[in-house]
Formats: sequence, structure tokens, C-alpha cells
Amino acid sequence: MSRTRTAILAALALVAGTAGTATAVVPGDVGVKAIPCTVDYKVQNQWDTGFTAAVTITNNSAAKSSWAVKWSYAGSQKVTSYWNAKVSQSGADVTASNETYNGTLATGGSVSFGFNGSYSGTNALPTAFTLDGVTCNVDDGSSGGGGGGGGGTGSRVDNPYAGAKVYVNPEWSAKAAAETGGSRISNQPTGVWLDRIAAINGVNGGMGLRAHLDAALAQKGSGEEVVQLVIYDLPGRDCAALASNGELGPTEIDKYKTQFIDPIAAILADSKYSSLRIVTTVEIDSLPNLVTNTGSRATATANCDTMLANGNYVKGVGYALAKLGAIPNVYNYIDAGHHGWLGWDDNFAPAANLFKQAATSEGATVDDVQGFITNTANYSALKENNFTINDSVGGTSVRQSKWVDWNRYVDELSYAQAMRNELVSVGFNSSIGMLIDTSRNGWGGTARPAGPGPTTSVDAYVDGGRYDRRIHVGNWCNQSGAGLGERPQANPASGIDAYVWMKPPGESDGSSSAIANDEGKGFDRMCDPTYTGNARNGNNMSGALPNAPLSGHWFSAQFQQLMQNAYPPL
Repeated sequence: MSRTRTAILAALALVAGTAGTATAVVPGDVGVKAIPCTVDYKVQNQWDTGFTAAVTITNNSAAKSSWAVKWSYAGSQKVTSYWNAKVSQSGADVTASNETYNGTLATGGSVSFGFNGSYSGTNALPTAFTLDGVTCNVDDGSSGGGGGGGGGTGSRVDNPYAGAKVYVNPEWSAKAAAETGGSRISNQPTGVWLDRIAAINGVNGGMGLRAHLDAALAQKGSGEEVVQLVIYDLPGRDCAALASNGELGPTEIDKYKTQFIDPIAAILADSKYSSLRIVTTVEIDSLPNLVTNTGSRATATANCDTMLANGNYVKGVGYALAKLGAIPNVYNYIDAGHHGWLGWDDNFAPAANLFKQAATSEGATVDDVQGFITNTANYSALKENNFTINDSVGGTSVRQSKWVDWNRYVDELSYAQAMRNELVSVGFNSSIGMLIDTSRNGWGGTARPAGPGPTTSVDAYVDGGRYDRRIHVGNWCNQSGAGLGERPQANPASGIDAYVWMKPPGESDGSSSAIANDEGKGFDRMCDPTYTGNARNGNNMSGALPNAPLSGHWFSAQFQQLMQNAYPPL
């Protein structure tokens, strides 16, 4: 009813000509108490090509120390100047967030701001608003109590994984179950990778995005259900690798926006799917590459220098966050590399600042970010129990070992928790949570050390005790000896929203030799077991398994090894 009233009031306001209001609060409305927030949007003055608007937000939920309200225009309206709020616009989408002096918004409290805008044709009033991702002016149908009922259409939750099942991709599940012993894990939830435009509608007869969401609704039943999507098609994608290069050239940012992100957003915004909790992992590897593989560094590449210079990684991530973050039941998590990539002093703080830059570009705000994910599709051990960064051997710090090499972190859990603190310190919300991809970081089996290494030298101590058996922490492609890690679970540790299997176990990282294909995927020598390395892996052997198919294709031998070396064991 409230949504209908909003539309009616907007239509009546248009009839008035030069002034209007769009709001759901009317005298005697018995549903007002159930409305989490209201936005009163009034056109105070209007002329041939411009208008002045006043907006008042009323917060009926928990008190806030910061806020952001969003809406979209149906016409050509553009905000030209503003006051009492910071207003940004990307296309038709507008975000207004608090100034430093008016961020506090008590329960039942209101705050107002205004702006001037231009338009041509008609100046239709917006009819849908969100406050910090929660839809305003709509009765949420709840009688209190946080995360909503079985319908899942209530307020946003602090951790989407809490109290929810997670979608099991039937395509991956069938491949896993077809493997000898695979039925032991074929019911585990994994990420759905949208790694090219064609994946939205389905590739080679496979399931598209709508088919996955429909299947998730069928799995959901009366409870809550999380669907995990990997958004992965930036222009100039993976500038420091070849196996995962994408279909879009470095300058094709407009194509990325209109042919990739916009269609995904349109599907996710379908009210049919409003009861799902949709988790998006936004553009893995992109922003970390700008930190470590540019400029005068030995690891720099010309492609990464290009992407840093043209800004399209930052713009693409910002646009994706803004468009997807405007959908109330979407939870965005930005990729934050892993400890063996960004854990060094030179990389750690600069990475957090770059993430903030991306999250406040192209109309995005920090309120569009639910959290961050580390170790996506990587192999870094979750927790090294046999040594810590504070240990020393014969007066030599563990940081001086060849394996640690002056890093501040020895495993993913310590890195993710420290990165979370750093991100909050640069301006992300204190409520952000971290995800850790544990799909292939178990490192169990007969090679798993039972205790610390010998104290004859710091290298012997670290190498003898570390679970991560890679030759070098920079090795990333189809690593020999790896095993399944911790099973997906919610709230496993402080600051961690969930352990997830975002990378589906058994899907290749890249081919071990050149394979002609129409998927835009090149051959990366890091996937070649005979390769002797480069600056990014300390000129070591690649550690890759032989006979691997193209990235994303099923790799049976790897799947079998992952099960064999699972930790905890299957």
C-alpha cells in the first residue's frame, strides 16, 4: 500500500506543475511504525530547465552515525549544486550522504538537505528511495526483530551469512558428484562466476544468472538463502596475468557499464528475487594489481601501468558498487588480495586507500560496501599454527626467513583481521565484515607438518613448520599438493562474516600449455609446471600441476588431489 501511495502522490505532484512532493507518510497511516525510514522529496521551485528540491529523511530504525540516501531519476535530471549533504550522480542514480556535521541520525530523528538540478522535458519525481540500502516509504511487514522472516524481504542484516543457507550451484554439484568420492562435498555452496557478458544469459547451454537465482529460490524454502556471485569482467582484466585475461579491452569501460553491470543490476533488482541475500564479490585481483604491479617496481607490467593511468579499474569497481549497492538485498564485498600479495608494509596501507578511492567513485559510497574478501581463488593457509610473525630463531626474526620475506603476516586470518582494522581507519564503516576463500587452502595430507620445524636456522624453522607447501607465496596457478580448506561457515572468527568457497574446487586456474579458445583467455607461463618464474614469484618454479585445461574448465586431477589433501580431512 505504501508504495502505491508514493506513486499516487508523485503523480499528483506532477499535475501541480512547479511544486511537488513524493512521500509515503500520510495522516492516519496505521503502517507508519513499520516503515524503517521515510524520505520526503519536494520540488520547491521549478522553471523551464531547472528546479530546486528539498529532501527530508526520517529514520525509524536504529540510530546512525552516518547515512546515505539513494534514488534514481526516470528522466534527464542532473544535480548541479547542493547543500547540507554531499551529493553525487552516476547516470540516473543519485547518492546523498551526510556532511561531517550532520551524520548523527537518532531513532525517530530527521535530517534535511537541498539541491538545484537541471532537466529537459518532464521533471518526474523519483518514487523509490533507500537509506543505507534499506528501502524507505514501504511497510517492511515485520513486527520487529532484525533480519526479517522467512520471506527475507525485510531490513538489511549485518552479516548476510548469519542464519542463512548458501546456494549450491547444481552445475558444479553435478561435476563434483560425478567424481569418485566427490559426493562427500558436492552439497557445498560455491560461487557463481559471471566472467563475461555471455555468462549473464548462460554459456554453451549452461545456466545464466536468472536460472541460478530461480534455482536458489527453489532451494531457499521458508528460510534465508545467500547466493554468491563473482563479478569479474573489468576492461583490461588481470593486467599482470594472462590465463585470466578478459574479453574487454583496456578502454572499454562504457561497454563494461552498459553491457555487463547494468544487465546484472536489472536482473538482481527484479522483485522476484527480493527475498534472497545476494553476495557479490567485486572484481577480484583488479585493485591489488594497481598497488603492486605498476610504476618502477620490478613486478610492474605495461598493462597494469595502462590501467592505473586510465583509471578504468577504479571507475569500473566504483560503478559496480554504486549500481549493485542500490539494490536493497545485494551485499557487495570488494576483493582485497591475500597476505602474500598485500601483506608487506609498502602494499598494506596503500591498498586500503586505493579501495577507499574506488568505493567513493562513480557515485559509490562506503555504504555500498558490506565488506571485503581475501584469498579468492588462492592458496594461502588460513592459520599457521607452528610459528608466528613474532617468533625468532637464534636472534633472527621469522620476518627474515626466505618464505616470509619481511611480510607482516604469515596467514590469511591474521591478514584479513588486520586489513579490516586498516579499512575502518581509512573511512569504511565499522560494521564491515571479511570473507576468506578457504576452497583450496587446507594443505592437509601426508605433507602437512605435525609441529614446528627445527631451530637450526630461521629458514629451517619456518619451512619445516609451515602448512602452505607452495614453492613461493607468489605462486597462484593450479598448485601441486593443495587441499580443500575449512568448509563454508558463518561467523567463524572475530571480524569474519564467513569462510566461503568462492572459487569452485575443481575449476582450473589456467591451462598448462597454450590452448586456442574463444573465451579471451591467454596462456600464462605461471600455469606451466616447467616455468622457472619471474619477479612476482622470486624467479622460482611455478609449482603448477601438469595437463591443466583453460581457466574455469573442469580439472579432474586437481579435484582428486584437493579431496585427498583436505584439511580438515573429509
